[in-house]
Amino acid sequence: MKNSERSFARRIDLTSLQLFVAVCELGSIGRAAEREFIAASAVSKRLSDLEATVDTALLYRHSRGVTLTPAGESLLHHARNVLYGLERMQGELSEYAEGVRGHVRMHANMSAIVQFLPEDLGAFAREHSQIKIDLQEHLSPDVLSAVAEGTADIGICTLGGQQQTPQPDSKQTTVQLTQGNVPLQYRHYREDRLVVVVPERHALAERDGVAFAEVLEWDIVSLHTGSSISLAMRAAAAQAGHALHQRIQVTSLDAMCRMIDNGLGLGLLPDRAFELMHGVGHLRAVHLSDDWARRELCVVARDFDALPVTTRLLVDHLCPASSAQA
Repeated sequence: MKNSERSFARRIDLTSLQLFVAVCELGSIGRAAEREFIAASAVSKRLSDLEATVDTALLYRHSRGVTLTPAGESLLHHARNVLYGLERMQGELSEYAEGVRGHVRMHANMSAIVQFLPEDLGAFAREHSQIKIDLQEHLSPDVLSAVAEGTADIGICTLGGQQQTPQPDSKQTTVQLTQGNVPLQYRHYREDRLVVVVPERHALAERDGVAFAEVLEWDIVSLHTGSSISLAMRAAAAQAGHALHQRIQVTSLDAMCRMIDNGLGLGLLPDRAFELMHGVGHLRAVHLSDDWARRELCVVARDFDALPVTTRLLVDHLCPASSAQA
């Protein structure tokens, strides 16, 4: 770190950053002062000192409150990351005092969580009982963003259009990709295949397989608009030159199956997820013949070699073939 950078870090006051974020969230110095139990004049003085430290205006002050300057918007983003990191540090260090020897922050999409992670994480937890795993469910694009931004150590998702050209031995190697301007790495985790879920009396129910172009004749019950399955369906419909009639969108697999069972449309699910949901309604799964229906689930990190030891242990557990070749 250069001397100028070290001096800047020493001059930044964490309390001032907290008050700055509070003012931005509430849009008012007075309301922020009330929430933080501090005099408004003291808040104003700290903000002025902060502007002097960064040598630029951060707020536009007017009679109805304050708004952010472009520099203020940039500082707000960084201040939130700094304060969030401190909160995480405090939480993790307190757990070390209680005997937890490791902490892994992990984001994963619904497909991975429903189909594979309960068994895989359960086995890992039995071998490493003092490593704590924080797992959050997110859509695949959000999983990639979390890893790129550093709010998750690793992620599990489908890469879709962001996946690079597969290498012949991609299941045994670490492959590069880019999320925004941030270089990431991924390793093969699992595979699944999408099936078309239909009511058992539906015209497609007795078919061995079906192309997605035929499915477009019916209404679709889908998951979140930003889910990898939804994005893949829209891309396939556009390529086929056919409208995609997503009449109903739900947030859970059981809700999707119940909607389909009641004749409100067809849906696409990973094959293993449908097997686990079997019994929710009178439904059939029909093989989807399109190439894009076969999906690769990947473990993503900024740099696998730079991960903490405890996180590398989990990656090795989830991706034994890739880890052996790394």
